[in-house]
Amino acid sequence: MDKAQIITLIVEQLTHDLAVQFKAAITAHEASTDSENIPDNKYETLALEASYVAQGQANRAQDIKRALESYKQLTLLNFDEESPIRLTALVTLAGDDAATRTVFIGPLEGGMKVINHLAEIVVITPASPLGRSLIGKTVGDLVSIGSGGKRLEIVAVC
Repeated sequence: MDKAQIITLIVEQLTHDLAVQFKAAITAHEASTDSENIPDNKYETLALEASYVAQGQANRAQDIKRALESYKQLTLLNFDEESPIRLTALVTLAGDDAATRTVFIGPLEGGMKVINHLAEIVVITPASPLGRSLIGKTVGDLVSIGSGGKRLEIVAVC
């Protein structure tokens, strides 16, 4: 798989998410300052609640913006079967059920999913449980995930 294409997909998704989050923050801010939401008594808290939502959405927008800049500046590393896994590795894992899953180890935005040539790639970070398990491993190593201890084999890294 082409990691540069995966980064492009991640950047596109983050750009879209940033636009949506920014618009939502503006809408919530407008609701918090709207004259119809001025409280008539101390129990009417709509404007206050809207301001909390606006702040939360603005904070999330900043997180997305930081992630977007991080991915735009990311230097992709090449890996072979003997290279220890680290940031920018694209890792294919296989379980006992013969199903495979592919993860990209990125700096931020763990949990994001992108589709590349009909394959779903999940972004994980080195700080995630699976990311911590993968860092330093090589092709052929086994990692355990979840409380049930499901074991996955690293079958490819690029």
